This record gives sequence, C-alpha cells and structure tokens, in this order.
Amino acid sequence: MITKRIIPCLDVKDGRVVKGVNFQGLNDVSSPVALGKYYSDCGADELVFYDITASAEGRALFTDILQEVAKQIFIPLTVGGGIQTLEDFQRVLQCGADKVSVNSGAIRNPQLIAEAAKKYGDQCVVLSVDVKRVDGRFTVFAKGGRENTGMDALDWIRRCVGMGAGEVVVNSIDTDGVKQGFDLEMLAAVCDVVSVPVIASGGAGSVADFIHLFQTLPQVDAGLAASIFHFGEVQIPDLKARLAQENILVRR
Repeated sequence: MITKRIIPCLDVKDGRVVKGVNFQGLNDVSSPVALGKYYSDCGADELVFYDITASAEGRALFTDILQEVAKQIFIPLTVGGGIQTLEDFQRVLQCGADKVSVNSGAIRNPQLIAEAAKKYGDQCVVLSVDVKRVDGRFTVFAKGGRENTGMDALDWIRRCVGMGAGEVVVNSIDTDGVKQGFDLEMLAAVCDVVSVPVIASGGAGSVADFIHLFQTLPQVDAGLAASIFHFGEVQIPDLKARLAQENILVRR
C-alpha cells in the first residue's frame, strides 16, 4: 500500500496567507515563510502554495516569498496561481518549486499541459481543478471558483491526464472551507477515470475526516487542507498518529 500524504495548502495574497469559506471572504492568517517552515518542521509531507494575487506587483512579491520559503523547507513544494505559460513554469521551478500546479491557465490553453510535461516531465505537472455540482453534474469552474466554464469535470480531468498531467488536485467548491468532510462522491468519480495520484481538497474539518477519506477511498493518495492546520484545530503529528492507529500508512 502506498503511503498517504498530508499536505497543508497556503493561499497567498499580498504576501500573506489567507483562507476563506467557499472561496469567499478571505481572512488574513500568517506569514507564508513562517507557516511553511512550521509545517516542514512538524511532519507535513508536502506543501502547496497558491498565489491568488493576480497583479504584476503581486507576482514579483510572490517570487521573493517563494525563494525564501524554498530555503526554509525540506519537503516537496507545489506552486500554483497565474500559471499561463512555459515561462511561468520556469520561473517558479527556478525559485525552488518541485511541482507546478495549473488550473485556469490550462483551461485557456490545454496545450500548456502537454508542453510542460514534455519539457519538465509529467511528475512536475499538477492539474488543479475547481469543481462544483451544477444541475447534478460535476462542472469545472475557473478564476478561483468564480466562473462556470460549462465543462464536464470528469471529461476535462481525463483529457488533461492524457496530455501529461502527473497528478490531480480535486478542489470541491461545494465542501471547501465548510469542514463537514471531503467530497467522497466527487473523488470516487475522479479516481474511476484516471490512474495518476489524486489529491483530495476541500472539506476537512477533523482527524476523522482524513480517516474516513482514506478508509472509504484507498485509491486517493493524499489529503490537502488549510484552515484546520493554520488555526491549530488539527496538529499534523497527531493526525498521523491517529492514521497509523487505523492502519493507514503514513510517513512519520
């Protein structure tokens, strides 16, 4: 059985980590450098950084922060937000990222995935998908969950993996920030159509939610969360100890 990964997610805006509920009402949390080092030191398996500042000034600021974080942590770092071109891939990889997450940029230009996979390897290319139920159908949303693309999420994910995405982060807008558990129905549907690693995102509210995720869907590779880690509601060492007690393999 493959070791399950626990991944804190840091949404960075104007140089600070923020976290909202259902992608609305973002709250200031902490310094990304301090938080990144804290998670690296306390046993997180990976770290995900999303730059949610769209401006050019924000992009430069984020590059500086990214370099500082990369110096402080000793776990794999995935970076996303505003990735539109191969040059964006190059920029964040040069700053110290191990993997690059694409979302709206791939929707605008699906060939970006194929080009990046060819140049950097599919292990570097992470497809991040914001998904919401619309009329009973899993639908892809763009621009941080604000824009309904009308695309079927399962078709889109299958297509992107076929082009070279080596991993898929499934962000359920329906459960994001609500802390009532991961979207197991959505995750099961995704796992049925791809064979690459699938990361569950959106809805974690307790240790029990991670246990339920991995016991119900052993094919899910990792659980990603933000606010429960940022606000100390769940400590990563405690979470891993509980998972191990339930015979769920984790790195400790």
